[in-house]
Amino acid sequence: MKISTGKLILILLILLFEGFLVTSVKAGGYSSEKTSGKAGSDSSEKTSEKAAGDASEQTSEKAADGYASKKSSVKVPYDYSANIECVKEPEKPLYGGGIISAASAGGKKLAAPIKGSVLKVDLKKDHHYALSAWLKLSKGAGDITAIIVPPDGKFITAGAIVAQSDCWTLLKGGATAYSEGKGDVFFETNSTAEIMAESIALQGFSFEEWNAHREEVVAKERKKKVKITVESGGKPLPDAELSVEWVAKGFPLGNAMTKEILDMPEYEEWFAKRFKWATMENAMKWYSTEFHEGHEEYEVADKMLALAEKHNISVRGHNVFWDDESHQMDWVSKLGTDKLEEAVAKRLKSVVTHYAGKVIHWDVVNENLHFKFFEEKLGKDASGEIFKEVAKLDPKPILFMNEYNTIEQPCDLAPLPTKYIAKLKQIQAYPGNKDLKYGIGLESHFDKPNIPYMRGSLDTLAAAGVPVWLTEVDVTKGPKQVEFLEEVMREGFGHPGVKGIVMWAAWHAKGCYVMCLTDNNFRNLPVGDVVDKLLDEWRKVPEKPTTDAKGVFEAELFHGEYKVTVKHKSLKEPIVHTVDLDSTKSAATISC
Repeated sequence: MKISTGKLILILLILLFEGFLVTSVKAGGYSSEKTSGKAGSDSSEKTSEKAAGDASEQTSEKAADGYASKKSSVKVPYDYSANIECVKEPEKPLYGGGIISAASAGGKKLAAPIKGSVLKVDLKKDHHYALSAWLKLSKGAGDITAIIVPPDGKFITAGAIVAQSDCWTLLKGGATAYSEGKGDVFFETNSTAEIMAESIALQGFSFEEWNAHREEVVAKERKKKVKITVESGGKPLPDAELSVEWVAKGFPLGNAMTKEILDMPEYEEWFAKRFKWATMENAMKWYSTEFHEGHEEYEVADKMLALAEKHNISVRGHNVFWDDESHQMDWVSKLGTDKLEEAVAKRLKSVVTHYAGKVIHWDVVNENLHFKFFEEKLGKDASGEIFKEVAKLDPKPILFMNEYNTIEQPCDLAPLPTKYIAKLKQIQAYPGNKDLKYGIGLESHFDKPNIPYMRGSLDTLAAAGVPVWLTEVDVTKGPKQVEFLEEVMREGFGHPGVKGIVMWAAWHAKGCYVMCLTDNNFRNLPVGDVVDKLLDEWRKVPEKPTTDAKGVFEAELFHGEYKVTVKHKSLKEPIVHTVDLDSTKSAATISC
């Protein structure tokens, strides 16, 4: 059917409304304007005097003031706040301490020191438990780990932090209980110092409540209310048929791609149909572009970028450097300090200028918490200097650290959220780096996810006030791979601090890195089906909408760019208009 671009006069007015935009929410609701390390301080002060029982009285009738919708089953709102500063005095416990009562915790604080002390708690079946505590050491500095032992007797690492002796640090994490009964909570350290703890809180949420928290975030952060008024000749046009189709933008959900996509139209078609964001798995890495010293090769990456641009796919630049010595070429590993400095400067200038203005992000230094190749060779500020030089050459992209196990494994003490933030602050403090555009990249390679720990860690990281992206999401193969992947994806999408998700599920003919979405004929595997289900859900549009007697149609749509087609018996041809729900524009008019 032919689309009209100009014969009749039709006015299509689109009014966009942000749903219940607030800066803070009572009883543990989150602040949508976390811009500093003190993001959670005021919120937690306001809520700390209310016990979980008081919070539970804030039911769905509080939708206009808080964060519970009319259909929500939330009794106790989740508190997304986090203070990432080391403070002289600990704040009061979240949720009034939750199930850790004054009797079990000795009032506001445990008797200090608590090394060897165990808190006894009653846990419910199929509940996620959010743990928080203010901790410090009696001397020096070291790591403190929180352990929860649910009724099944398994020891679960619920979170860990770097603690100091002269100030208090907040730990946020948690664990899941799949059976009902007695449980334990205790803390350990790799230091010889005693552990001091105050304001310990353990709040339980049923799986239904936990999911409702996500739904509330989605409604507030991922959607907009839209009012479409259709007029013709200055008069409302009732009973007009509308077709609403998502075409672009919205919450970034992407995938990694491999060079095989260049020679396989079926791979290209499958990928482009689903994803508008991508990361090249290996093609931009140093060992792909200069495996032999002095011989640079960008042909593969250039072709992949051209393919992405053909389909309006935004690309993350991955990566400028990788701090793991095992991924350096032999010729790089053998260089002395002066020659390495020259090689680093040459590589940085080459790759960044080659793709300047063509990528939305740069993973500047990959995995510089686990590994220190460049810091050991060039000095402790090597990452800061590299960030500075990348920004000079390509100032528009967001610049990321990119690390694994920060939200996946609290047992891995190298990339803890507190250590991630400390490294980020070190880079930011490097001369000339204050005003750069930073991002937090979390690779998110999961085995069996600890969902409460994941959320608590995201709370802590989001308090840094920069965009958080899950950059390489996958789940190891197993009987619950599909279930675990969906949980991880929903937790990321349902967290207010997360601004994008990219999966690490690039297709390879000889087998994927960890997780394949399709077989070799590009037929979806079960994990591919769950990704499609989420894409459909997060881009869902009303079916067969029509305008009312006043020529109005109202709906709540996910952020994104939509094609709206208007049909009416009085119109010879359909009228098409683009609605951008990512923009701040509050009204649009079209004359056709």
